[in-house]
Amino acid sequence: MYSYTDIQMDKTRTAQKASFFSITGNVLLALCKWLAGYFGNSYALIADAIESTADIFSSILVLLGLRYAGKPADENHPYGHGRIEPLVTFAVVGFLIISATIIAIESIDNIRTPHEGPKPFTLLVLGAIIIWKELSCRLVMRKAKQTGSTSLKADAWHHRSDAITSVAAFMGISFAIYMGEGYESADDWAALLAALIILYNSYRILKPAWGEIMDKDMYADTAADICDFSKTVSGVMDTEKCHIRKSGMSYYVDLHIIVDKNITVKEGHDTAHELKRRLMACKPEIADILIHVEPSE
Repeated sequence: MYSYTDIQMDKTRTAQKASFFSITGNVLLALCKWLAGYFGNSYALIADAIESTADIFSSILVLLGLRYAGKPADENHPYGHGRIEPLVTFAVVGFLIISATIIAIESIDNIRTPHEGPKPFTLLVLGAIIIWKELSCRLVMRKAKQTGSTSLKADAWHHRSDAITSVAAFMGISFAIYMGEGYESADDWAALLAALIILYNSYRILKPAWGEIMDKDMYADTAADICDFSKTVSGVMDTEKCHIRKSGMSYYVDLHIIVDKNITVKEGHDTAHELKRRLMACKPEIADILIHVEPSE
């Protein structure tokens, strides 16, 4: 059976590999978008390239955060270093908001300025990008759920955001090419729409990370499972409350159990220790459990 430490190391390695994948993909895609946008005269593609460039830096931040979060607990950090993850997520959101702001300002400026329409070949580039980014999102999201990493989940949403902005760019360029002269700005309107989508996704990424750092109760199903499991252990009559908080890819549980008021302190202590042993064996994602013993009425 794997120990908690083994499982956490495995999760960290999995998350870091997914992060390396994101960085490599974003570098290649940003380069393709910059070249296609410049030579294809498409600001929607250039806007997409701006986001992908920001994604490179945010993915590097995610990787550094994962490495720091994977450090074991020490004297100064008895709960480990996992809280760096939501902080990294805040930085990722910051990159997204900056990207959206730059795209929006440039889009409005281009809408006001007459310019040549986009080239048809840009649609082929965008089609390939949309498929790749959606596949990337699903792969990284699967790894995020597998590891429980908040920052990796944010990175996955980055890929989805990139795919959506590419769809908006595809629609804008298609409209500009199909309608012809006088509709060149459709490409820029698509870029503006992409900026709004990026801002909305920023909110979606920020909300769970904020809840995690504020210890919001977001694990009701897991708490119910723990309470049900506890009542199967000999000596546990019922549970009074169960609170769960997340730190990085680990969970910390505060559990109140009810035992027979007539048993000795040692018997209550032994019951709590047996419950803790069995719970942590059953749910290795739990880093620690603090059990408080209550006497029955």
